[in-house]
Amino acid sequence: MSVIEIIRKAKGTLFTFELLPPLKGHSIEKIYSTIDQLIEFGPAYINFTSHRNETVYHERPDGLLEKRVVRKRPGTFALAAAVKYKYNIPVVPHVLCGGFTREETENVLIEMNFLGINDVLALRGDPPRGSRSFIPEKNGHTYTWELVQQIVNMNNGKYLEATLEDTTPTSFCIGVAGYPEKHFEAPNREADMDNLKHKVGMGASYIVTQMFFDNKKFFRFRDECRKAGIEVPIIAGLKPVSALNDINLLPQTFHIDMPNELVKELQKCKTDRDAREVGIEWAAMQSKELIREGVPGIHYYTLGRSDNVARIVRQSF
Repeated sequence: MSVIEIIRKAKGTLFTFELLPPLKGHSIEKIYSTIDQLIEFGPAYINFTSHRNETVYHERPDGLLEKRVVRKRPGTFALAAAVKYKYNIPVVPHVLCGGFTREETENVLIEMNFLGINDVLALRGDPPRGSRSFIPEKNGHTYTWELVQQIVNMNNGKYLEATLEDTTPTSFCIGVAGYPEKHFEAPNREADMDNLKHKVGMGASYIVTQMFFDNKKFFRFRDECRKAGIEVPIIAGLKPVSALNDINLLPQTFHIDMPNELVKELQKCKTDRDAREVGIEWAAMQSKELIREGVPGIHYYTLGRSDNVARIVRQSF
């Protein structure tokens, strides 16, 4: 059953969460341990992030710098398949524009199709580390709507090589990202909404939002989507605060605001444990209100930590 089918058949708000692949050289067992702590709450599906290559510089013995291209978190699609069949649960790997050519994207989608993975979250991805602007790969996608179009083409049996005959259509269900406080590169919220509408118009079935800490901003975003004619389900994305430094790190990294009430509570904290408790209480408050308002789903960005999400879900659902 695809994500959109799960959403349509649900009788209440769905609980879902997102995991990062382990760092290169680390075991899959930590992923299993994280899932084991959350599986009792009946997640509807699990997302797995994807990561582009990074350029790093190592100092050589002669003092010169050597440029290397590395991928620190490989294995997204194999990990998703392993989890799908171990836990008998739908999985949603992320597929990026950034760092991938159209040919590489097609090959990844073919592998996913062979593995029986038919859900995907299509994302542009962030600029390379150290770069202020997004630069696509040669023969890659510049915009998410182009990636959505490629996936839809495959669903219609149209592959990059036009001479292929008797092709088998895929059946991918496509999700895309939405930004309640607007994408940081968009000139204004209206332009950002136009871009989202274009992504949905190309064939996306649902939207998952960037994290937010003020539910009013989500409700405003939802209303603006409906006013713009975007009728697909909108899943609310939440990230519980888990450390003192989140008060600075999260706004800077994800270009989001924190409500002053939350900031004041975090400023009272002396330790990461104190901040974590505030984060759990705040996210549970958000979750309860979102559920009362009938959102189709709440998606938790765990960043590999599950004990706080488990407490939030236990209090809220």
